[in-house]
Amino acid sequence: MAEMDTSGGGGHKKGPGVKKAKKASTRVDLTPMVDLGFLLITFFIFTTTISQPTAMKLFLPKDTDKPEEQNKAKESGALTLLLGKNNNVYYYEGQLAEQGANFQSSTMKKVRDIIINKKRSTPKDDLVIVIKPSEESTYKDVVDILDEMTINDITRYALVDISDVEGQLVKITDTNGGAK
Repeated sequence: MAEMDTSGGGGHKKGPGVKKAKKASTRVDLTPMVDLGFLLITFFIFTTTISQPTAMKLFLPKDTDKPEEQNKAKESGALTLLLGKNNNVYYYEGQLAEQGANFQSSTMKKVRDIIINKKRSTPKDDLVIVIKPSEESTYKDVVDILDEMTINDITRYALVDISDVEGQLVKITDTNGGAK
């Protein structure tokens, strides 16, 4: 609230018969303004919606100490997808053959056809897709592959580190022009 200071100015006179007018000093109390500011800040904090982080739900298997207790997959039902740079996808079925004889390349646009063909030719209980991103692959590629798993209703897949041999095959193929 504003308040006026009406105290006397000391009563000094200059000259005979001249009365000095009292000076009224004003002082503004800013306490209500600060209260209003905090009230507005509190109002905006409570009324704004806090954005929820978006995350993809992944169900990961538990690690075990014994290799025999790990999840086993039939070789005929396994499809391994290796992610390279520039949206290149390399894949092989079963285990990697000597010198990469069954190692094939494709692009991210055609990976859905590869998954569908594997899904058609394999019983549902035997199908397992292993996803291995390389050092050159992007986060977007990994998310796109995981989206393909959801779109194609693949329930058994794993995100695994790429092995040295596979990493070398991906680098060599990437340097030779990648998928055609």
